[in-house]
Amino acid sequence: MPKETKRRDTWFACLQANDYRLTKPRKTVINVLASSRQALNPTEIFDLAREEYPSLGLVSVYRTLETLEELNLIQRVHQPEGCKSYIAAFSGHQHLLVCEGCGRMVYFDGDDIASLVERVEQESGYQVNEHWLQLFGRCQACQ
Repeated sequence: MPKETKRRDTWFACLQANDYRLTKPRKTVINVLASSRQALNPTEIFDLAREEYPSLGLVSVYRTLETLEELNLIQRVHQPEGCKSYIAAFSGHQHLLVCEGCGRMVYFDGDDIASLVERVEQESGYQVNEHWLQLFGRCQACQ
C-alpha cells in the first residue's frame, strides 16, 4: 500500500474515532494533503482539491485544516513569510529540511541538541518543553 494511501486511511480512521464525519469536502482536502510532498497553503489546497471536487468552499478547507491540526495529523511549516503552510505531521523526533526553490520537504532524524537546549535554559531561565528544527536550502534538482 502506498504511503499516501496509508496516511489517508489513518487520518480517516482518526477523524471517525473522534466523532468527525467524513464528508466529501473533508475527504477531498485530506486526499490533497496526504499525497503532497511539499507544504501547501490553504489557497493551494483549495485549488488542488477543486480539481476533484469543484463545488468545494474555502471555508471547508480552513475548517478541515483546523480539525487536522487539532488532531496532530498535520503541522504548520514555518517559513520566512509566515506559518501559513501545512504538511503531514511526522512521528518520532525528526526535523524538516525545506527546499527554497521548489518547496519540497524532507524529514531527517535530529542530532542530539540536548547541550544547546540546556545552555538556552540556563541562560534564559526558561524550561524548554519541545523544539522544532527546520533547515532551509536548495535540493539537488534546484541547485
